[in-house]
Amino acid sequence: MFVSDLIIEYLQSLEIESGRSRYTTRNYELYLSRVTEFGGEEMKPAEITPEWLRQYRLWLNRYVTERKKGLSVATQNYHLVALRGFLKYLLKRGIKSMDPVLIDLPKTHRPQVTFLHVDEIDRMLSEVPLDNEAGLRDRAILELLFSSGLRVSELINLDRQHVNLERREFMVRGKGQKDRPVFISEQAADALRDYLAERRDKLPALFLNNSRNRPEAENKKDDRRLTSRSVQRIVDKYVRLAGITKHVTPHTLRHSFATDLLMNGADLRSVQSMLGHSNISTTQIYTHVTDPHLREVHERFHSDTEIK
Repeated sequence: MFVSDLIIEYLQSLEIESGRSRYTTRNYELYLSRVTEFGGEEMKPAEITPEWLRQYRLWLNRYVTERKKGLSVATQNYHLVALRGFLKYLLKRGIKSMDPVLIDLPKTHRPQVTFLHVDEIDRMLSEVPLDNEAGLRDRAILELLFSSGLRVSELINLDRQHVNLERREFMVRGKGQKDRPVFISEQAADALRDYLAERRDKLPALFLNNSRNRPEAENKKDDRRLTSRSVQRIVDKYVRLAGITKHVTPHTLRHSFATDLLMNGADLRSVQSMLGHSNISTTQIYTHVTDPHLREVHERFHSDTEIK
């Protein structure tokens, strides 16, 4: 069989057997399409060799997209991770190809984490009008993102029935189809109660798009459900009104959640669990942000000794 045919089977196995989300599968499809773009539609698995890999990596490094942009080192890594997963699939099926362990990923610089301090969150919240449904929705979204550390994709997929406002905790299915518990503050729970009390529809989605251009029928599960882009616009609006000059996205509120926990003494493993990170190294991007806090701890609790 050709590599192009086996890639199709691999992508199907990702979705069916490995339980990967459609979003992950689409990304892998893009990354692996570059394998056949470079090697040709009739390339065979045995043709993937260390020398082929060297040439492929060089090609990726020089690749220019339709938008006239190159691929960052991180994006090149995603391509290699997808290729390594594909080679593991071939190995499992007994199809001769290159050993996946021969793929080493280039080192990337640790990303800079932008986060908001609590006073900046408060400034954003103070700009939200509370005399209409849209404002109540926006406040509930901001409170929930900062209180829970939810990803925006997790937030927009929530239904009313998912959230227990009495216990202030619920389960969410995150990346890799992994379930994790989510806890929210009393303030966030109150904001959600106020918003839901204002709603007059019976739609299941926790957050709705209030645009008049959206259809009103209530027989479709995803009718009027907010999109990631809509949440981004909501965050943009209140960042601007609060006079915050940082580049802020919904994910910034997730960063703010994690940073706030660490600065208030939470241990890294607990934060890892609450964020739903598979690997502790992903959570460690926050440690350099809390370095100033470590200095405070040192100065408060480490006694000086006089050398005589």
